[in-house]
Amino acid sequence: MIVNGQQQQQIAIADRALQYGDGCFTTMAFRNDYLELFDAYIERLKLACKTLFINFEKWADLERCIFDSLQASVDCVIKVIITRGEGGRGYNPEGAVSPSFIITQHIIPSHYTGWQIKGVNLTISPIMLAYQPLLAGIKHLNRLEQVLVKQALAQTSYDDVVVCDYQQKIIETSVGNLFWYKDNVWYTPNLSGSGVEGVMRNQVMALMQENGLECQVVAQDISVLYSAQELFICNSLMSLVPVISLFNPTNQQNQFYFTEQTKQLQHNMQQAINIKAINDK
Repeated sequence: MIVNGQQQQQIAIADRALQYGDGCFTTMAFRNDYLELFDAYIERLKLACKTLFINFEKWADLERCIFDSLQASVDCVIKVIITRGEGGRGYNPEGAVSPSFIITQHIIPSHYTGWQIKGVNLTISPIMLAYQPLLAGIKHLNRLEQVLVKQALAQTSYDDVVVCDYQQKIIETSVGNLFWYKDNVWYTPNLSGSGVEGVMRNQVMALMQENGLECQVVAQDISVLYSAQELFICNSLMSLVPVISLFNPTNQQNQFYFTEQTKQLQHNMQQAINIKAINDK
C-alpha cells in the first residue's frame, strides 16, 4: 500500500476517510503492461474531489506513484483513494487541509473472463438506493448501500442483481452499469439521482454513437427489463458482459440472447482500448 508516496501499511486513525467516509475512489485495470482508460479515471477523480470540495492538488505526485508502483507488476487492479485527510471530531471539515492519497494493487477477478463468454444470470435486489443528486455519479467512500446489496446477493445463487431506487427506477447492478435493447434502441439508466457514472459506461455510449447505434438515457421502471430483447452489464474490469437471464418477482425466468450486436460491441471496445494502448506507448 502506498500512502502519500510512501510504502506503508497504516493510515492515521483521525483520517476523515475512516471517521466519515470522507473521500472518493476509483479502480482501474492494468493489463498487458498498460493502464486502461487512465485519463478518464483521473478526470472522474477530479470531478469527485470538486463535488466533495476536497482541495486535492497532488495530481502529478499521484500519477507518478501509480506508474512507479506498476513497473514490476503483472496484470492487476489498481485502486486509488483520495481522502480529505486528518481532521478533528465532528462533521465540519474545517481544519482538514491536507488531503491524502492511497494506492493499492489487487488481483483481477478471475470469473470475469467466464462472464464475458457465457453471460450472467441476474435477479432484482431487495435493497434500494436513496435519491441524492448531490452525490450521484461519483464513487464516494460511503458505500454502505452497496455493502447491503452484496450481502443480500450472497444469499442467492445469482451472479449479480439489478438495483433500483425507491421509485423502482432502474439504476445499476452491484458491480456495474446496465444497458438494455428493445426495438432497435439501446437504453441505459439516468444516474442524476443515484448510482455511479462508470467510465466504461461512458466509453460504451461513445462507441455506440460512433457506430450509429441509438442509445437513450432514461428513468424507467424495472418492468421494462422483462420485455427487453437484450441486456448487458459493464465496468472497467470486466468490460461488457451479456445477461442471459433475469429472474423477476413473479417467479418467471426471462431469457435473453447474446446477439452479434453485443459481441461486436465487446470486440470494438477491446479494439479501441488496444489502439489507445499502442498510441499511448
